[in-house]
Amino acid sequence: MATILKEGIFVRSQSVVARVVAGETLIVPIRAKVGDLASIYRFNGTGSLIWKLLESPVTVAQLAAEVAQAYEVEPAQAERDVTDFVSEMKSVGLVEVPAAAFVAMAGD
Repeated sequence: MATILKEGIFVRSQSVVARVVAGETLIVPIRAKVGDLASIYRFNGTGSLIWKLLESPVTVAQLAAEVAQAYEVEPAQAERDVTDFVSEMKSVGLVEVPAAAFVAMAGD
């Protein structure tokens, strides 16, 4: 799983609605065309940066490099933290692997 996360390409799920409120990003999953208000997620500044970067397909390494630069942390620490965060977001359906990435992986 760690290798898939490290080498995979991710993008925001299309099944969520996101808004920035008072400097925090709020994410509401959409299930059966209705907002799941029991599962609202709130991201701090770092999470909000990662969420913004996930607007386009991106790797964990690219995310970690941006976080390391923005917050002046060691790249290895940023990569561990970003890997954990993306793993958690993937497990609850907030990020996904874009369809184009599946085609590329199938060709390998």
